[in-house]
Amino acid sequence: MSQKPVFLSGDRTAKAPALVCHPVHIAPDPSCSSCGWWIIEKNYARSLGLLSERLEQSENGTDETGFSESRNHPEVVMYWSLSVAIFSIGGMVSSFLVGFVGDLRGRVKGMLMVNVLAVVAGLLMGLCRIWKPHIMVISGRAVMGFYCGLTSGLVPMYIGEIAPKAYRGALGTLHQLAIVIGILISQVIGLDFVLGNDAMWPLLLGLSGAPAILQSLLLPFCPESPRYLYILLGKEQEARKSLRRLKGAYDPTPDLEEMKREKDEADKEPRVSILSLIFSSVYRQQLFVALMMHLSQQLSGINAIFYYSTAIFAQAGVSQPVYATIGVGVINTVFTLVSVALVDKAGRRTLSLVGLGGMCCCAVAMTVGLKLQNDFSWMSYVSMSAIFLFVSFFEIGPGPIPWFIVAELFSQGPRPAAIALAGCCNWTSNFIIAMTFPYIQVWLDCYVFILFAVLLFVFTLFIYLRVPETKGKTFKEIAAVFQKKPGTPKDNAELQQLKTSTDA
Repeated sequence: MSQKPVFLSGDRTAKAPALVCHPVHIAPDPSCSSCGWWIIEKNYARSLGLLSERLEQSENGTDETGFSESRNHPEVVMYWSLSVAIFSIGGMVSSFLVGFVGDLRGRVKGMLMVNVLAVVAGLLMGLCRIWKPHIMVISGRAVMGFYCGLTSGLVPMYIGEIAPKAYRGALGTLHQLAIVIGILISQVIGLDFVLGNDAMWPLLLGLSGAPAILQSLLLPFCPESPRYLYILLGKEQEARKSLRRLKGAYDPTPDLEEMKREKDEADKEPRVSILSLIFSSVYRQQLFVALMMHLSQQLSGINAIFYYSTAIFAQAGVSQPVYATIGVGVINTVFTLVSVALVDKAGRRTLSLVGLGGMCCCAVAMTVGLKLQNDFSWMSYVSMSAIFLFVSFFEIGPGPIPWFIVAELFSQGPRPAAIALAGCCNWTSNFIIAMTFPYIQVWLDCYVFILFAVLLFVFTLFIYLRVPETKGKTFKEIAAVFQKKPGTPKDNAELQQLKTSTDA
């Protein structure tokens, strides 16, 4: 038998190496700034939506030449498991290098340099049939994981530093929008009659390097982060030029003065490394919030939902469950757009609370539906509805917000180290869930979503009690909220902030 890729759903939570084509010019009305983002990244999304969707192998082996008939099915499973695990391991390792790469040559040049990895990964997977497909694909996955670990930090860092504070949320959410659009495209082109067939699947995997080439052509038109130029390098004139490219013909003096104050504060302190950030009491609260936000994304159960989705759609009588899964991808995209529209109006805190709380309720509904669907056929529709709602709530808040809020929580000095730690936390928890969920599912069976409901409730409570609103605040204002010692009475500004974040 020949191998054939089966394209299902993929992991919805992971990190996208955004094909950042930020507009060279942000008009005085910053709402125009989103136009340049519609050259969407597909590098990571394809590797996720294509190879995360397992290769259906025959009992005789993984490929015609790489395995003899003596190779048994458990070995095929082993290669599949390795291809999944090595992607996350690559991301875990490279996430620690985000700060180094971003500071070495700048955010834009850093993204440009790491694109080489995506091209190499695409070539390894696309040309896998010229040698041993299983080894070539696993190698490509490793390189792509390393690439994604870097870009999953570089992109939010760049967005957070160039976006006007009134639009940081919307621009940051476009990062997640790029992921879900890329996944949706990969689902469509992965259909049997497009590229998801025995003859074309290597081409499908090889295409993951193509957007990196396009990105490399566009990145030179993107201005470097003015905060990087001024605060880290002290190049005021270059920062001024960058601000004018981003915002048009305006007086950048107020922005430069705000950066100068932040630079003066940073110069008083030693450089913040990853190790010093971990042990620093000054940044402990921000770091705890950042890590918990990323854990809430990965431990929400979103991947478990997609693990069950195809089977639930089939039981509900959907003749082609794969098309229903694509429908979930459409909802994924639509509600990410909703988040783009709301995040700078309702606020990060409010959308996170609504998203996690709604997912908690849907997890309970999923448990009821899975438990009773064998007794009542209509309960499968309850489960199916819960899937759509779960995904909707995820994309409203817990999906996009953790990626950009870390850049908001920290000033320029500790920001690279914080993004690296948060990214590593995300990749590590992603890896742990991927490796342990099959065993948890066997252990708890239909009650598996009760576990996620409990976790979602805990995360909702944590955000309600510990996470302040960051919309419309400067980095210094956000940092000031965390620097107050526990037990210190809140001043009027903080009380107004909490009131705003609750009422938003």
